[in-house]
Amino acid sequence: MEHETTKVTVRLPKQDVEFAKAYAKAHGITMTEVIDRHLRRLRALERHAPSAELDAITGLLPPDLDAEQAYRDHLLEKHRS
Repeated sequence: MEHETTKVTVRLPKQDVEFAKAYAKAHGITMTEVIDRHLRRLRALERHAPSAELDAITGLLPPDLDAEQAYRDHLLEKHRS
């Protein structure tokens, strides 16, 4: 399937352009493909953003909590005879 394309001029630091060119050459792809692949990854990340439910509970536990030890303690208490 052919997609409509548009030409765009992007201004980047010289070192970034040199890196991108070297990366493209090393991987046998064009600069356009480098940019296209990166943008596709960004789109995929946005589709897999955390849910509102996860955002709501994030940060409820103290950052210094040892979750593994707390779970072990819970199991010991639960199965104590």
